Amino acid sequence: MLNFLLLNFYFLICFTSCSITKQISKQANTILLHDPAISTGHIGISIYEPATNKYWYNYDATKYFIPASNTKLFTLYAGMKYLGDSLVGLRYEEYIESIHILPTGDPTFLHEGFINQPVYDFLKKSAKPLNVVGYAKVPAKFKKYGPGWAWDDAEDDYMAERTEFPIYGNMTRITIDKDSNVTVVPEIPGSSVHFTKLPPSIEADMITENKPVKKFVGGNMLINTRLIKLNSVTKIPFSDLEDRSLLGFIRDTLYNHNYNKEIELVIVNDTKKSNNNFKIIHSQPSDSLFKPMMHRSDNFFAEQTLLMASNEHLGYMSDEAIIDSLLSNDLKDIPQRPKWVDGSGLSRYNLFTPQSFVYILNKTKNEFGWDRQKNILATGGTGTLANYFKDASGFIYAKTGTLSNNCALSGFLITKKGKLLIFSVLTNNYITGATPVRRAVEKFLLGIREKY
Repeated sequence: MLNFLLLNFYFLICFTSCSITKQISKQANTILLHDPAISTGHIGISIYEPATNKYWYNYDATKYFIPASNTKLFTLYAGMKYLGDSLVGLRYEEYIESIHILPTGDPTFLHEGFINQPVYDFLKKSAKPLNVVGYAKVPAKFKKYGPGWAWDDAEDDYMAERTEFPIYGNMTRITIDKDSNVTVVPEIPGSSVHFTKLPPSIEADMITENKPVKKFVGGNMLINTRLIKLNSVTKIPFSDLEDRSLLGFIRDTLYNHNYNKEIELVIVNDTKKSNNNFKIIHSQPSDSLFKPMMHRSDNFFAEQTLLMASNEHLGYMSDEAIIDSLLSNDLKDIPQRPKWVDGSGLSRYNLFTPQSFVYILNKTKNEFGWDRQKNILATGGTGTLANYFKDASGFIYAKTGTLSNNCALSGFLITKKGKLLIFSVLTNNYITGATPVRRAVEKFLLGIREKY
């Protein structure tokens, strides 16, 4: 009798599971697969229920897609795994009359989004009695731009360069007031910005920049012509921040021009040993970096997070090395090994499957907690989901991804019956804009939430 009941229970589960799969398949066909925008390209879908360890639905879920900023979900895991609760903002060695500092890749140093600056306070306090500040430089094992990044995006504020010691988010911020007065922050040695006066023929709320802008500094001039709105901030990425420019910044700006001693450049080769010997200054709670990284899809934060994770785990900064280590060890049981090349997803060389995103979301939740995940990921009506899922706020937590002709959405969905689902929808090579694709995906997921 017991065996008979168990058999019936088993068949009931199988029937229910098959029924759900068929119903979702029908919804996917109607809403997504035959959508006029999506049907011009390719789509992969995976929906999984972690409580039962069952996939509710898969469509081309093992095939590879360009994921855009969904790549940050893997970077987030790396950061949560190896950066702890607080970011290592600086390593240093103190001597009687000198101090050596070792950069950690922390992107929060003097960043406008972080008022509290422990590293700045420490360096400013320690400067006066010193004869020498040694800036310990490690051998570079990464390039300023990631593999496959679009060269013509280099002037835009979403593609700041990667560096060992970021300052001000590696951005120059230019503000022009109504009287055409120009403010440039930071004023790094060697930088200059030139503007013409406002011609009478130009509308009063605009100023045209007719002369070349030195996009940054350090002797590398990149010419750009752009229209600057009055009383707004224009961000221009630094270009080739050389060691000497950085040292000049530390001396002249950090120490308020009162530090007249030399700043030495000390080459460090044994980085693993150095990381262990140097004392540590922590800068920010890690989640205060991860949350904006995911909410506004901050590429710079993502790239530096991956470099910091490499530095803490391997003893040096290398995006390639930390990715290989993660995939070969922590993520070795991933269902389909991705082609993962950067931290942000700016590269079209990245290739992931929908099931790989379901995997990383589930793994991150299990290792670091559901409450922490909900705090870091955007929900409906917030962040990059500001215009989507507004009626499902608090019931969806997800990461968007967008490159031209490619968009993605992966995350968690809580149904009306309280079931927690993990989903990934990746779309590539459609010929429309992203909005109709995103609206179709939104309709599909909200339908699942309503029904189950």
